Amino acid sequence: MRVLLIGANGYIGRFVADRLLADPAVQLTALGRGDDADVRFDLATGSPGALTRFLDAVHPGVVINCAGATRGGARELTRHNTVAVATICEALRRSGCGARLVQIGCGSEYGPSQPGSSTAEDAVPRPGGPYGVSKLAATELVLGSGLDAVVLRVFSPVGPGTPAGSPLGRLAEAMRRAMQSGDGELKLGGLGAQRDFIDVRDVARAVHAASLSAAQGVINIGSGRAVRLRDAAGILARVAGYGGALNELDGLPHPGPVHATHATHLRATIGHPRAESDHHPAAASPAAFPYPDGCGAWQQADVRTARDRLGWRPRINLEESLADIWMEAACRI
Repeated sequence: MRVLLIGANGYIGRFVADRLLADPAVQLTALGRGDDADVRFDLATGSPGALTRFLDAVHPGVVINCAGATRGGARELTRHNTVAVATICEALRRSGCGARLVQIGCGSEYGPSQPGSSTAEDAVPRPGGPYGVSKLAATELVLGSGLDAVVLRVFSPVGPGTPAGSPLGRLAEAMRRAMQSGDGELKLGGLGAQRDFIDVRDVARAVHAASLSAAQGVINIGSGRAVRLRDAAGILARVAGYGGALNELDGLPHPGPVHATHATHLRATIGHPRAESDHHPAAASPAAFPYPDGCGAWQQADVRTARDRLGWRPRINLEESLADIWMEAACRI
């Protein structure tokens, strides 16, 4: 099976590439903007015609799109998440290769949901920010393209390679700094959000399964269980061996030993980069910001469709994912 993977150097794309390369039946070609791609092509600026000629030459059976942007203004997000997918869809329609398209969507397309609920694929999407809007627009383009296509709505991916700027990546970095400097107290904000964390290696397994299946439409990829970010922080502290107190700016402190004579207050806001006031010890504690995905306080995936149509279930628990995040953070000590 010839597979064209777009975005192989991205967070999810790297693990998808590893998964596909481990399958002896797959012949993989990587397309991207980097020098190490097999084929260099910028979807945000390249023409559908140029991509069509490449598709006709390579003749893949499956095209997997893991490319996209998670940060930036509305214009940049639209270019990389929506215009890029429009280019892929148009090129596939023009091409004679008849390839199946596997598009990586995201849980942010749904927007806020009712606490305690599980979001199924038939939920009406109401994205709460420009990122979710740009990804939802891409999903609608794929679904309306007439192609043999499936969109995997990935909820909150975690595990090795987690970006340092993500909420859990920032949490690990704050804990690393606390341990390096001997701080006995870690003050954290923005821990109230509950998210459905799914290991990136399980996501790669889902992408592999989707490329081999005949499933179409939208399929949620998540753990099916919401976890409060403050609970994830507690697990990370245990994995890291951090013995200080985790004090929440937006809630009650976690019990834990505090070495008062040596403690300094390390303030970290998990949702967003640290505010300017965070650099001054005398400044007031920063406010607790919302989780930066526009999904409010709660998100949990209904993953029955993935089980029924892909034969997929998550295998890696959150503690293992967090242990891998910490191992990478600890290497920076």
